[in-house]
Amino acid sequence: MKTFHLTVLTPYGKYFDGDVEFIEVRSEKYSLGIYHDHAPLISTVDISKMVIRTSVDEYKYAVGGGVIKIDNNQVNVILNSIERSDEIDVERAKQAKERAEKRLKENSDENAVDINRAKAALLRALNRLDIGSND
Repeated sequence: MKTFHLTVLTPYGKYFDGDVEFIEVRSEKYSLGIYHDHAPLISTVDISKMVIRTSVDEYKYAVGGGVIKIDNNQVNVILNSIERSDEIDVERAKQAKERAEKRLKENSDENAVDINRAKAALLRALNRLDIGSND
């Protein structure tokens, strides 16, 4: 199968840099399945699962949102966070989920910033649990 080049960057530096056969990632409105010769695109990436398939293996990741750019068989993904399924601490994700749910129950409409942060934290925790539990 033909490959293309993928670079994944985070605030902590380069996470992945190599040739892959396929990427699956979710944006706000749709899922992207990316193969060699994909049409050029710039899009957001949601808090979601990302799948990377190389010629050797397939890996699942929990990603914390970001952006993706596809152009001429070069894909650049800039993410807020990324964790491979075997890197996820499931117990820690459960605790984060419980904290976020508690904040959402206790919070009033007076502080929309805290509510939005708690909703994002809950989405990240649920995503980690989904990816980490299926390893």
